[in-house]
Amino acid sequence: MNHYRLRCGWPGVLFVSVWLLVFAVCCSLAFAQSANNAPAEAGPATHYSYAELEKAPENARMRSNPLEGDSNAVAAGRKLFGQHCALCHGKTGDGGRKGPSLRAPEVRDATPGMLFWILTEGVVRRGMPVWSKLPEQQRWQIVCYLKSLD
Repeated sequence: MNHYRLRCGWPGVLFVSVWLLVFAVCCSLAFAQSANNAPAEAGPATHYSYAELEKAPENARMRSNPLEGDSNAVAAGRKLFGQHCALCHGKTGDGGRKGPSLRAPEVRDATPGMLFWILTEGVVRRGMPVWSKLPEQQRWQIVCYLKSLD
């Protein structure tokens, strides 16, 4: 049986060594770049746009919260927020791995109707689900809680 030997000498060894070095450097750079682009495991996200709030139609913007001023609605909204929103927006609304801070000026300045509209319609392409299946009263309770945040 014939066995073939690769006879390349030092130029071949040098070529393979340089090739492996370049490959290792490229892999390291690619890994470092993907690690930098990955979301943080903890802490608020700061790269979000709140432009979706501005897309609320005028009739939605003008809606007033029928539960405004009801302290029981704020407490109920806090509980609902913990069940449905905290996973993405953080336990206190400061932002999380997936969702922006709900204490930002854009959210504080939004009308209750705008917040209700966002809850109802979601921002699916950014990962926020549509919450229209929640009863209207519960969505207004969440709005009450959001408006109570500092």
